[in-house]
Amino acid sequence: MKHLPLGTALLAALAAPVMAEDITVGFAIAKSGWMEAYDSPAATAAKIRIDEINAGGGLLGGQIKWIESDTRTDRAEAAKAGLDLVDQGAQMLVVSCDYDFGAPSALVAEGEGMNSFFLCAEDVKAGIQGVGPNAFSASVLAPVQGATMAEWAYAKREARAAYVLEDTFIEYNKGICTGFDWMFPRLEGAAIVGRDTFKNDDASIASQITRIKELDEEPDVIMLCSVMPGAAAAVRQIRAAGINALILNGSAVDGSYWLDATPDLSGFVVPVQGSIYGDDPRPEVEAFNAAYEKATGARPASQYAYPGYVLIDLWAKAVERAGTVEGAAVTAALEAMTDEPTSFGPRSFSAQLHHQNTALMQIIEITSGKPARVDEWRISEPVPMDVLIAK
Repeated sequence: MKHLPLGTALLAALAAPVMAEDITVGFAIAKSGWMEAYDSPAATAAKIRIDEINAGGGLLGGQIKWIESDTRTDRAEAAKAGLDLVDQGAQMLVVSCDYDFGAPSALVAEGEGMNSFFLCAEDVKAGIQGVGPNAFSASVLAPVQGATMAEWAYAKREARAAYVLEDTFIEYNKGICTGFDWMFPRLEGAAIVGRDTFKNDDASIASQITRIKELDEEPDVIMLCSVMPGAAAAVRQIRAAGINALILNGSAVDGSYWLDATPDLSGFVVPVQGSIYGDDPRPEVEAFNAAYEKATGARPASQYAYPGYVLIDLWAKAVERAGTVEGAAVTAALEAMTDEPTSFGPRSFSAQLHHQNTALMQIIEITSGKPARVDEWRISEPVPMDVLIAK
Protein backbone atom coordinates (compact mmCIF):
# COMPACT_ATOMS: atom_id res chain seq x y z
CA MET A 1 0.00 0.00 0.00
CA LYS A 2 1.39 3.36 -1.01
CA HIS A 3 1.59 6.01 1.75
CA LEU A 4 1.61 9.73 1.11
CA PRO A 5 4.32 11.79 2.79
CA LEU A 6 3.14 13.16 6.13
CA GLY A 7 2.96 16.78 4.92
CA THR A 8 1.03 15.83 1.81
CA ALA A 9 -1.44 13.74 3.84
CA LEU A 10 -2.01 16.63 6.25
CA LEU A 11 -2.69 19.06 3.42
CA ALA A 12 -5.11 16.60 1.84
CA ALA A 13 -6.98 16.20 5.11
CA LEU A 14 -7.25 19.96 5.57
CA ALA A 15 -8.54 20.36 2.03
CA ALA A 16 -11.26 17.72 2.46
CA PRO A 17 -14.75 19.20 2.89
CA VAL A 18 -16.11 19.17 6.42
CA MET A 19 -19.56 17.61 6.43
CA ALA A 20 -22.07 19.60 8.47
CA GLU A 21 -23.85 17.59 11.13
CA ASP A 22 -27.58 17.06 11.07
CA ILE A 23 -29.63 18.67 13.83
CA THR A 24 -32.12 16.55 15.77
CA VAL A 25 -35.42 17.89 17.10
CA GLY A 26 -37.31 15.70 19.55
CA PHE A 27 -41.11 15.71 19.74
CA ALA A 28 -42.37 14.75 23.21
CA ILE A 29 -46.05 14.85 22.32
CA ALA A 30 -49.31 13.05 22.92
CA LYS A 31 -49.91 10.48 20.21
CA SER A 32 -52.70 9.00 22.32
CA GLY A 33 -55.16 10.34 24.90
CA TRP A 34 -57.19 13.55 24.69
CA MET A 35 -54.16 15.82 24.18
CA GLU A 36 -53.50 14.10 20.85
CA ALA A 37 -56.25 16.23 19.28
CA TYR A 38 -54.20 19.35 20.07
CA ASP A 39 -50.66 18.01 19.70
CA SER A 40 -51.02 16.13 16.43
CA PRO A 41 -52.06 19.07 14.18
CA ALA A 42 -49.41 21.41 15.61
CA ALA A 43 -46.71 18.73 15.36
CA THR A 44 -47.70 18.06 11.75
CA ALA A 45 -47.37 21.78 11.04
CA ALA A 46 -43.93 21.84 12.70
CA LYS A 47 -42.78 18.99 10.47
CA ILE A 48 -44.06 20.82 7.38
CA ARG A 49 -41.80 23.76 8.28
CA ILE A 50 -38.89 21.38 8.92
CA ASP A 51 -39.37 19.89 5.46
CA GLU A 52 -39.41 23.37 3.92
CA ILE A 53 -36.21 24.34 5.70
CA ASN A 54 -34.49 21.12 4.64
CA ALA A 55 -35.60 21.63 1.04
CA GLY A 56 -34.13 25.14 1.18
CA GLY A 57 -30.69 23.94 2.22
CA GLY A 58 -31.18 22.96 5.83
CA LEU A 59 -29.94 24.60 9.01
CA LEU A 60 -26.29 25.49 9.71
CA GLY A 61 -25.37 23.47 6.65
CA GLY A 62 -27.05 20.28 7.87
CA GLN A 63 -30.51 18.80 7.71
CA ILE A 64 -33.06 18.83 10.51
CA LYS A 65 -34.07 15.35 11.63
CA TRP A 66 -36.94 14.68 14.00
CA ILE A 67 -37.69 11.90 16.45
CA GLU A 68 -40.80 11.29 18.54
CA SER A 69 -41.85 9.85 21.86
CA ASP A 70 -45.45 9.43 23.04
CA THR A 71 -46.42 11.15 26.28
CA ARG A 72 -49.81 9.36 26.26
CA THR A 73 -51.41 12.51 27.75
CA ASP A 74 -49.78 11.57 31.04
CA ARG A 75 -47.43 13.78 33.04
CA ALA A 76 -45.20 10.96 34.25
CA GLU A 77 -44.95 9.62 30.70
CA ALA A 78 -44.12 13.13 29.48
CA ALA A 79 -41.03 13.20 31.70
CA LYS A 80 -40.02 9.75 30.43
CA ALA A 81 -40.54 10.88 26.83
CA GLY A 82 -38.26 13.86 27.36
CA LEU A 83 -35.52 11.69 28.84
CA ASP A 84 -35.91 9.16 26.01
CA LEU A 85 -35.49 11.84 23.35
CA VAL A 86 -32.44 13.36 25.04
CA ASP A 87 -30.90 9.87 25.20
CA GLN A 88 -31.54 9.55 21.45
CA GLY A 89 -29.63 12.76 20.77
CA ALA A 90 -32.33 15.42 20.56
CA GLN A 91 -30.90 18.95 20.62
CA MET A 92 -34.21 20.76 21.11
CA LEU A 93 -37.53 19.48 22.42
CA VAL A 94 -40.99 20.29 21.11
CA VAL A 95 -43.46 19.49 23.89
CA SER A 96 -47.21 19.13 24.39
CA CYS A 97 -49.54 22.05 23.77
CA ASP A 98 -50.80 22.34 27.35
CA TYR A 99 -48.53 23.61 30.15
CA ASP A 100 -49.48 20.87 32.61
CA PHE A 101 -48.78 18.07 30.14
CA GLY A 102 -45.82 19.66 28.36
CA ALA A 103 -43.88 20.96 31.37
CA PRO A 104 -42.44 17.57 32.49
CA SER A 105 -40.75 17.18 29.09
CA ALA A 106 -39.69 20.83 28.97
CA LEU A 107 -38.10 20.51 32.40
CA VAL A 108 -35.95 17.66 31.08
CA ALA A 109 -34.70 19.96 28.31
CA GLU A 110 -34.11 22.76 30.81
CA GLY A 111 -31.99 20.43 32.93
CA GLU A 112 -29.82 19.74 29.89
CA GLY A 113 -29.47 23.43 28.99
CA MET A 114 -31.53 22.82 25.85
CA ASN A 115 -34.33 24.86 24.34
CA SER A 116 -37.90 23.65 24.45
CA PHE A 117 -40.96 24.95 22.65
CA PHE A 118 -44.52 24.21 23.71
CA LEU A 119 -46.59 23.41 20.64
CA CYS A 120 -49.36 25.86 21.44
CA ALA A 121 -49.46 26.56 25.20
CA GLU A 122 -51.15 29.83 26.15
CA ASP A 123 -50.41 29.92 29.88
CA VAL A 124 -47.54 32.19 30.97
CA LYS A 125 -46.08 29.35 33.05
CA ALA A 126 -45.15 27.55 29.82
CA GLY A 127 -41.93 29.54 29.66
CA ILE A 128 -39.60 31.33 32.05
CA GLN A 129 -42.14 31.53 34.84
CA GLY A 130 -42.95 27.82 35.05
CA VAL A 131 -40.07 25.97 33.36
CA GLY A 132 -36.99 28.15 33.00
CA PRO A 133 -35.03 30.53 30.76
CA ASN A 134 -34.81 28.24 27.72
CA ALA A 135 -38.53 27.41 27.37
CA PHE A 136 -40.81 29.19 24.86
CA SER A 137 -44.22 29.16 23.23
CA ALA A 138 -44.98 30.76 19.88
CA SER A 139 -48.72 30.89 20.59
CA VAL A 140 -50.72 33.85 21.85
CA LEU A 141 -51.45 34.03 25.56
CA ALA A 142 -55.02 33.40 26.68
CA PRO A 143 -55.27 36.84 28.37
CA VAL A 144 -54.41 38.46 25.03
CA GLN A 145 -57.35 36.63 23.47
CA GLY A 146 -59.70 37.92 26.16
CA ALA A 147 -58.34 41.46 25.92
CA THR A 148 -58.66 41.35 22.12
CA MET A 149 -62.31 40.39 22.39
CA ALA A 150 -62.95 43.19 24.89
CA GLU A 151 -61.39 45.96 22.82
CA TRP A 152 -62.71 44.73 19.47
CA ALA A 153 -66.30 44.34 20.72
CA TYR A 154 -66.15 47.81 22.28
CA ALA A 155 -64.77 49.46 19.14
CA LYS A 156 -66.60 47.53 16.42
CA ARG A 157 -69.86 46.41 18.05
CA GLU A 158 -70.34 49.27 20.51
CA ALA A 159 -70.36 46.88 23.46
CA ARG A 160 -70.64 48.77 26.74
CA ALA A 161 -72.19 46.20 29.11
CA ALA A 162 -70.65 42.74 29.49
CA TYR A 163 -71.49 39.62 31.46
CA VAL A 164 -68.58 37.27 32.23
CA LEU A 165 -69.27 33.53 32.36
CA GLU A 166 -66.19 31.51 33.34
CA ASP A 167 -65.76 27.76 33.02
CA THR A 168 -63.49 26.67 35.90
CA PHE A 169 -62.22 23.54 34.10
CA ILE A 170 -58.65 24.61 33.17
CA GLU A 171 -56.26 27.55 33.61
CA TYR A 172 -56.68 28.55 29.96
CA ASN A 173 -60.30 29.54 30.63
CA LYS A 174 -59.26 31.65 33.60
CA GLY A 175 -56.68 33.36 31.39
CA ILE A 176 -59.26 34.44 28.80
CA CYS A 177 -61.38 36.01 31.53
CA THR A 178 -58.31 37.64 33.10
CA GLY A 179 -57.54 39.48 29.86
CA PHE A 180 -61.14 40.54 29.36
CA ASP A 181 -61.45 41.67 33.00
CA TRP A 182 -58.31 43.78 32.59
CA MET A 183 -59.21 45.43 29.28
CA PHE A 184 -62.97 45.97 29.24
CA PRO A 185 -63.37 48.21 32.33
CA ARG A 186 -60.48 50.37 31.07
CA LEU A 187 -62.58 51.44 28.09
CA GLU A 188 -64.62 54.61 28.56
CA GLY A 189 -68.21 53.88 29.49
CA ALA A 190 -67.71 50.09 29.55
CA ALA A 191 -68.66 47.98 32.55
CA ILE A 192 -68.91 44.34 33.56
CA VAL A 193 -72.49 44.12 34.84
CA GLY A 194 -72.33 40.59 36.20
CA ARG A 195 -70.24 37.45 36.39
CA ASP A 196 -70.74 33.79 37.11
CA THR A 197 -68.94 30.45 36.92
CA PHE A 198 -69.79 26.93 35.82
CA LYS A 199 -68.02 23.60 35.34
CA ASN A 200 -67.29 22.23 31.90
CA ASP A 201 -69.20 19.01 32.57
CA ASP A 202 -72.27 20.69 34.09
CA ALA A 203 -75.36 19.26 32.44
CA SER A 204 -77.18 22.55 32.93
CA ILE A 205 -76.34 26.22 33.45
CA ALA A 206 -79.95 27.15 34.06
CA SER A 207 -79.22 29.08 37.26
CA GLN A 208 -76.53 31.16 35.54
CA ILE A 209 -78.88 31.91 32.66
CA THR A 210 -81.58 32.97 35.13
CA ARG A 211 -79.19 35.49 36.66
CA ILE A 212 -78.40 36.92 33.23
CA LYS A 213 -82.10 37.27 32.44
CA GLU A 214 -82.71 38.98 35.78
CA LEU A 215 -80.55 41.93 34.75
CA ASP A 216 -82.42 45.17 34.02
CA GLU A 217 -81.18 44.97 30.43
CA GLU A 218 -79.66 42.19 28.39
CA PRO A 219 -75.87 42.71 28.24
CA ASP A 220 -74.32 43.71 24.94
CA VAL A 221 -71.88 40.82 25.12
CA ILE A 222 -71.34 37.63 27.10
CA MET A 223 -67.67 36.80 27.61
CA LEU A 224 -67.78 32.99 27.69
CA CYS A 225 -64.41 31.68 28.88
CA SER A 226 -64.68 27.99 28.04
CA VAL A 227 -63.53 25.05 25.93
CA MET A 228 -65.27 22.06 24.39
CA PRO A 229 -67.49 20.27 25.12
CA GLY A 230 -68.81 22.59 27.82
CA ALA A 231 -68.64 25.68 25.60
CA ALA A 232 -71.00 24.20 23.01
CA ALA A 233 -73.47 23.15 25.70
CA ALA A 234 -73.39 26.61 27.28
CA VAL A 235 -73.93 28.38 23.94
CA ARG A 236 -76.84 26.11 23.07
CA GLN A 237 -78.55 26.80 26.42
CA ILE A 238 -77.95 30.57 26.23
CA ARG A 239 -79.56 30.81 22.81
CA ALA A 240 -82.41 28.44 23.76
CA ALA A 241 -83.21 30.80 26.64
CA GLY A 242 -83.79 33.63 24.18
CA ILE A 243 -80.63 35.56 25.04
CA ASN A 244 -79.35 37.18 21.84
CA ALA A 245 -76.28 39.00 23.17
CA LEU A 246 -73.08 38.67 21.18
CA ILE A 247 -71.11 35.75 22.66
CA LEU A 248 -67.32 36.04 22.77
CA ASN A 249 -64.78 33.32 23.51
CA GLY A 250 -61.11 32.45 23.00
CA SER A 251 -59.23 30.67 20.23
CA ALA A 252 -59.79 27.20 21.68
CA VAL A 253 -63.28 26.97 20.16
CA ASP A 254 -62.16 27.83 16.64
CA GLY A 255 -63.43 25.42 14.00
CA SER A 256 -66.77 24.22 12.65
CA TYR A 257 -66.53 20.67 14.04
CA TRP A 258 -68.83 21.50 16.98
CA LEU A 259 -71.52 23.51 15.21
CA ASP A 260 -73.91 20.59 14.73
CA ALA A 261 -74.59 20.92 18.47
CA THR A 262 -75.76 24.53 17.96
CA PRO A 263 -77.77 24.63 14.70
CA ASP A 264 -77.93 27.99 12.89
CA LEU A 265 -75.82 29.71 15.54
CA SER A 266 -75.21 33.42 14.99
CA GLY A 267 -73.44 36.13 16.94
CA PHE A 268 -70.52 34.06 18.19
CA VAL A 269 -67.02 35.55 17.84
CA VAL A 270 -63.48 34.29 18.49
CA PRO A 271 -59.96 35.65 17.83
CA VAL A 272 -57.52 33.38 15.96
CA GLN A 273 -53.93 33.52 14.70
CA GLY A 274 -55.04 32.70 11.17
CA SER A 275 -58.20 31.67 9.35
CA ILE A 276 -58.72 28.07 8.32
CA TYR A 277 -61.69 29.05 6.17
CA GLY A 278 -59.88 30.23 3.03
CA ASP A 279 -60.53 33.92 3.69
CA ASP A 280 -57.37 35.04 5.46
CA PRO A 281 -55.99 38.11 3.65
CA ARG A 282 -52.41 36.85 3.96
CA PRO A 283 -51.49 34.50 1.08
CA GLU A 284 -48.92 32.76 3.30
CA VAL A 285 -51.72 31.47 5.53
CA GLU A 286 -53.66 29.91 2.68
CA ALA A 287 -50.41 28.48 1.29
CA PHE A 288 -49.90 26.74 4.62
CA ASN A 289 -53.51 25.48 4.65
CA ALA A 290 -52.90 23.94 1.24
CA ALA A 291 -49.60 22.39 2.36
CA TYR A 292 -51.30 20.94 5.42
CA GLU A 293 -54.06 19.46 3.27
CA LYS A 294 -51.48 17.95 0.94
CA ALA A 295 -49.65 16.38 3.90
CA THR A 296 -52.72 15.07 5.73
CA GLY A 297 -55.59 14.91 3.25
CA ALA A 298 -57.59 17.59 5.06
CA ARG A 299 -57.35 21.28 5.89
CA PRO A 300 -56.59 22.27 9.48
CA ALA A 301 -59.61 21.76 11.74
CA SER A 302 -58.71 24.79 13.84
CA GLN A 303 -56.07 27.49 14.25
CA TYR A 304 -54.07 25.30 16.63
CA ALA A 305 -52.00 23.86 13.80
CA TYR A 306 -50.43 27.25 13.17
CA PRO A 307 -48.24 27.70 16.30
CA GLY A 308 -46.35 24.51 15.44
CA TYR A 309 -45.28 25.98 12.12
CA VAL A 310 -44.33 29.29 13.71
CA LEU A 311 -42.22 27.77 16.50
CA ILE A 312 -39.95 25.91 14.07
CA ASP A 313 -39.68 29.02 11.91
CA LEU A 314 -38.60 31.22 14.85
CA TRP A 315 -36.30 28.63 16.41
CA ALA A 316 -34.52 28.01 13.08
CA LYS A 317 -33.99 31.75 12.55
CA ALA A 318 -32.54 32.02 16.05
CA VAL A 319 -30.22 29.05 15.45
CA GLU A 320 -28.94 30.61 12.22
CA ARG A 321 -28.30 33.93 13.97
CA ALA A 322 -26.63 32.28 16.94
CA GLY A 323 -24.61 29.96 14.72
CA THR A 324 -25.30 27.08 17.11
CA VAL A 325 -28.07 25.00 18.67
CA GLU A 326 -26.67 25.60 22.16
CA GLY A 327 -29.58 26.59 24.40
CA ALA A 328 -28.37 29.84 25.98
CA ALA A 329 -27.16 31.24 22.65
CA VAL A 330 -30.42 30.41 20.89
CA THR A 331 -32.39 31.87 23.80
CA ALA A 332 -30.48 35.14 23.45
CA ALA A 333 -31.25 35.25 19.73
CA LEU A 334 -34.95 34.57 20.38
CA GLU A 335 -35.11 37.25 23.07
CA ALA A 336 -33.72 39.76 20.57
CA MET A 337 -36.74 39.26 18.30
CA THR A 338 -39.15 42.20 18.20
CA ASP A 339 -42.05 41.97 15.75
CA GLU A 340 -40.22 39.21 13.90
CA PRO A 341 -42.17 38.52 10.68
CA THR A 342 -43.90 35.14 10.34
CA SER A 343 -46.60 33.81 8.06
CA PHE A 344 -49.09 34.35 10.88
CA GLY A 345 -48.09 37.82 11.99
CA PRO A 346 -45.17 39.32 13.92
CA ARG A 347 -43.81 37.64 17.06
CA SER A 348 -41.70 39.05 19.89
CA PHE A 349 -39.85 37.65 22.89
CA SER A 350 -37.95 39.31 25.72
CA ALA A 351 -35.81 38.37 28.71
CA GLN A 352 -38.95 38.66 30.85
CA LEU A 353 -41.53 36.90 28.65
CA HIS A 354 -41.27 33.99 26.23
CA HIS A 355 -44.87 34.33 24.99
CA GLN A 356 -46.93 36.78 22.98
CA ASN A 357 -48.62 39.44 25.12
CA THR A 358 -49.94 41.20 22.03
CA ALA A 359 -50.59 39.86 18.53
CA LEU A 360 -52.50 40.60 15.37
CA MET A 361 -55.58 38.38 15.63
CA GLN A 362 -58.06 37.51 12.92
CA ILE A 363 -61.67 37.86 14.07
CA ILE A 364 -63.95 34.96 13.18
CA GLU A 365 -67.73 35.30 13.51
CA ILE A 366 -70.30 32.54 13.16
CA THR A 367 -73.45 33.64 11.35
CA SER A 368 -76.27 31.22 10.53
CA GLY A 369 -73.97 28.35 11.40
CA LYS A 370 -71.14 29.49 9.10
CA PRO A 371 -67.77 30.75 10.43
CA ALA A 372 -65.97 33.46 8.47
CA ARG A 373 -63.31 36.10 8.99
CA VAL A 374 -64.90 39.51 9.55
CA ASP A 375 -62.02 41.65 10.82
CA GLU A 376 -58.57 41.72 12.41
CA TRP A 377 -57.42 43.37 15.62
CA ARG A 378 -54.27 43.99 17.61
CA ILE A 379 -54.79 45.26 21.15
CA SER A 380 -53.68 48.83 21.75
CA GLU A 381 -51.22 47.87 24.48
CA PRO A 382 -49.66 44.61 25.68
CA VAL A 383 -51.20 42.80 28.62
CA PRO A 384 -48.95 43.82 31.55
CA MET A 385 -46.74 41.27 33.25
CA ASP A 386 -48.43 41.74 36.62
CA VAL A 387 -51.79 40.84 35.05
CA LEU A 388 -50.31 37.75 33.41
CA ILE A 389 -48.68 36.56 36.60
CA ALA A 390 -51.68 37.37 38.79
CA LYS A 391 -53.75 35.01 36.68
